[in-house]
Amino acid sequence: MSKQLDVRGEICPYPMMKASEALKNLSSGESLQVLTDHAPALSTIPWEAAKQGYRASIERVGSPEWLITLEPAEGRSQAELVADLGQQLEAVGALDD
Repeated sequence: MSKQLDVRGEICPYPMMKASEALKNLSSGESLQVLTDHAPALSTIPWEAAKQGYRASIERVGSPEWLITLEPAEGRSQAELVADLGQQLEAVGALDD
């Protein structure tokens, strides 16, 4: 099951704060989809999620809009999650913006 959070039109730190709060309120095994149009949130949201044990997948869905899917990452270390984040940002071209 997945919950959605739309933070388009909001700038840091609010998207990250809202996503962090939403993660704390998820039931075990649930994931969170965050829709944002604020490029800095592509690193702040997944970074905060990694600290809480969630893996991020980032998909460009508009110009500029991204869908960040945060899923429980059981058995993965925070270092692995952060390394994966770098690959995700590169894949959507967020490091070039």
